[in-house]
Amino acid sequence: MIMTTPELVPILTKEEIHQKIIDIAGKISCDYAGKDLLLIGILKGAFIFLSDLVRHLSIPAQIDFVRASSYGDTMSSSGTIALPCTVQIDVRNKHILLVEDIVDTGLTLSCLRKYFLLQEPASIKICAFIDKYERREADVQVDYACHTTHEGFLVGYGLDYAENYRGLPGIYHLKM
Repeated sequence: MIMTTPELVPILTKEEIHQKIIDIAGKISCDYAGKDLLLIGILKGAFIFLSDLVRHLSIPAQIDFVRASSYGDTMSSSGTIALPCTVQIDVRNKHILLVEDIVDTGLTLSCLRKYFLLQEPASIKICAFIDKYERREADVQVDYACHTTHEGFLVGYGLDYAENYRGLPGIYHLKM
């Protein structure tokens, strides 16, 4: 069996990512001024995006994380959402902003939205670094998106394939 090296096709540079985050942070800061904002990062992919996003907000915000997964080591969603750990902060009456690296099938965010609605927050919105439509299965509205695309398996800037490529400074289309 011959192993081939995957091709990484550049989609967004480090500089383009930085500017997109500044822009979206400005919108979020305006929309949530004077509100009790809780950013909930969805691990593992969103940790880099959330870190950069929060540093560009001009308003106070609490931060917590939830772990949810539907991919494992494959390039397609299993359709089953695992939720092995959830937030420690009480979400009641807070404005929740779910922060995700990429919205693909939408299944994870649909599940998380339903889960958090049961805890009576003031509101729930979704912020994704990438909103991707190619395999959307759940009706999920992304309220804040830095970049939209229709297709391709993307890696870098937190996005992975089998736990690899997260540390790349840009976004790349992974061609196997």
